[in-house]
Amino acid sequence: MAQADDPSLVPPPGSRGIDEILATARARLRRLDPERAHLAYRGGALLVDIRPAAQRAAHGTVPGSLVIERNVLEWRLDPRCPARLPEAVGYDLRVVVICQEGYTSSLAAAALQELGLRHATDVVGGFVAWRFAGLPVLGPTRRGVRPLSRPR
Repeated sequence: MAQADDPSLVPPPGSRGIDEILATARARLRRLDPERAHLAYRGGALLVDIRPAAQRAAHGTVPGSLVIERNVLEWRLDPRCPARLPEAVGYDLRVVVICQEGYTSSLAAAALQELGLRHATDVVGGFVAWRFAGLPVLGPTRRGVRPLSRPR
């Protein structure tokens, strides 16, 4: 069945696809490649890992990064929110968001900019690119994963 034949597959007026939403978010960001993100972090920027625990365990983490899972990011970094973290000291806070591959982090950084954190950005390529660039990582821990049994 073609999309035009099924009204449930016709996008509602005014809606945007995820590719358009992502492009709009990225147009507002001054995204950093992993090396520049590392330099920003070493220069005092807050490096925020928004990946879920399972991804961090399976792939590793960046030493010293602040883990704030995506579902609570805005509440933890909004300086006016009672649920904010102590690191949310003001609107000039330099925040570099990292996710696994650099997609979710772009949307998250744009959301932080909407809160007024105008220096929020993300890492191009995410943790995968960070590791590939040879930058510091810990792990993976792979807790709970059983080793493969050896053939007898």
